[in-house]
Amino acid sequence: MVFSSLVFLCIFLPTVFLLYTLVPSLKFRNGLLIVASLIFYAYGEPVYVLLMIFSSLLNYICARLVVNENAKRKLVLVLAVVINLGILAVFKYSGFFVESLNSVTGLAIPVPQIDLPIGISFFTFQALSYVIDVYRKTVDAQKNYLYVLLYITFFPQLIAGPIVKYRDISEQIVDREQTAEKIAEGMRRFICGLAKKVLIANTMGQTADIIFNAGDGYLSVVTAWLGALAYLFQIYYDFSGYSDMAIGLGKMFGFDFKENFNYPYGAVSVKDFWRKWHISLSTWFKEYLYIPLGGNRKGRMRAVLNRLIVFFCTGLWHGASWTFVIWGLYHGVFLLLEEFIPILGRLPKVINHIYALLAVTVGFVIFRADTIGQGFDFIGNMFAGFNITDKSLSLALTQLTPWFIVMFVAAIIGCAPIKPIADKFRINGSATALVGKKQSVAQIVLYVLAFAMLIWCIIRLSGTSYNPFIYFRF
Repeated sequence: MVFSSLVFLCIFLPTVFLLYTLVPSLKFRNGLLIVASLIFYAYGEPVYVLLMIFSSLLNYICARLVVNENAKRKLVLVLAVVINLGILAVFKYSGFFVESLNSVTGLAIPVPQIDLPIGISFFTFQALSYVIDVYRKTVDAQKNYLYVLLYITFFPQLIAGPIVKYRDISEQIVDREQTAEKIAEGMRRFICGLAKKVLIANTMGQTADIIFNAGDGYLSVVTAWLGALAYLFQIYYDFSGYSDMAIGLGKMFGFDFKENFNYPYGAVSVKDFWRKWHISLSTWFKEYLYIPLGGNRKGRMRAVLNRLIVFFCTGLWHGASWTFVIWGLYHGVFLLLEEFIPILGRLPKVINHIYALLAVTVGFVIFRADTIGQGFDFIGNMFAGFNITDKSLSLALTQLTPWFIVMFVAAIIGCAPIKPIADKFRINGSATALVGKKQSVAQIVLYVLAFAMLIWCIIRLSGTSYNPFIYFRF
């Protein structure tokens, strides 16, 4: 399946890009992207592509109706929210709700077995933000349905984000420019994201899977921390890698998407972490849930409740499991602690950074665990698993291969804000020309390295069957 997907992408992406470049009319370019996006989604979800088209049509109609200044515009908005979230609930959460009800009441209601449409959380949130923004009059309702269809189905960010708001690309849909510079930058960004995913995330993921699936006798403080750190890097490089690929592909077609990550593992608090992690999701919940609930405008206790609701929903958005809900509430509690215990933000920066990274790492153990019990047992071994048996030590040593160690070091380096640090040492004044030459040489070197990484990634993909995208299931 991995090889067939690789062959599909190797044929699909160059073909779409070549046709797009050759077609001079923006109207036909948009049409090409719509057709390509529907084919791309249908390759993995042949039936659910109809659901995505229905979602785009529904929200297009609702947006046109909420423009009218009458008493029914609010009713239309409510219906749009209910139908969108209802579709999401049926396809993503129906089984979870029935299982939870059965466990609480002792009933034996048959659990519905419904396949999860890829990326349904992403395109549903995009569609909702469009209707809500039209209702708020922050963006004009689009009269051309095909523009809305392109916005919702655009394949680079369709199945795993980032969540793009219509107001951020509305002008680019009707007027954008494809330049050689953008194409080159986009290609390099795409390859960088692919390397993050294939070289680092997959390597870390294999180790994380082995350790999280190991029995109790194999867990100790050594293996638990190795598994936790491996997953910490896997989820970051998996998701940020896909975001890089989406941003890069978008740039190749003339679109500029906002950044979705800003070196989150360099955060100095959990609050700071959420300013840097999955930015498109955190800002979505802030704009469309936290602020409408009242934000912090209705007193401190109401703000506490609002934040807990937001992080409950943030956890649930990630998946139909109580582990995700607990993970979301866990982060919500830390944000409340940082507000009510000011000293957490006044410690030396190094200590604040260690505290934030430790909190995030422990949280991701809960996120990764199959059950809440497994998550807490794993955390217990991280901090009290000092009974290091031969089995646990052997498991850890077998994972510490030369390739893993190299990728682990690369993961640590890649988490550092290298570019912002480099900007501080940029030379100005009379040395500008010299710097310009050095930067040109550096650019050439980077493109050569990017090409080498692309070949390396293709070789790795063709030689392994392990290639999960964590966020495809969201």
